[in-house]
Amino acid sequence: MARTAIDDLGWLINLILTIFLDPLVQGINRILRGKLIIGLIWIFSGGIFGIGWIIDIITMLLNKDITFLA
Repeated sequence: MARTAIDDLGWLINLILTIFLDPLVQGINRILRGKLIIGLIWIFSGGIFGIGWIIDIITMLLNKDITFLA
């Protein structure tokens, strides 16, 4: 299936949210997937003290499906 401009825009918005709001967005995402404790740790520790935040940005830039404590 071919990528469209909308797909690229969605990817860009997701990247921007990951860069600026990762601990909050990814913490909520983990809570919604049923991982309450990891989600709360993610939110209150700033993405595991920045390590998870950096891993999320790198995997998004590389367009991989690798997740850290997903």
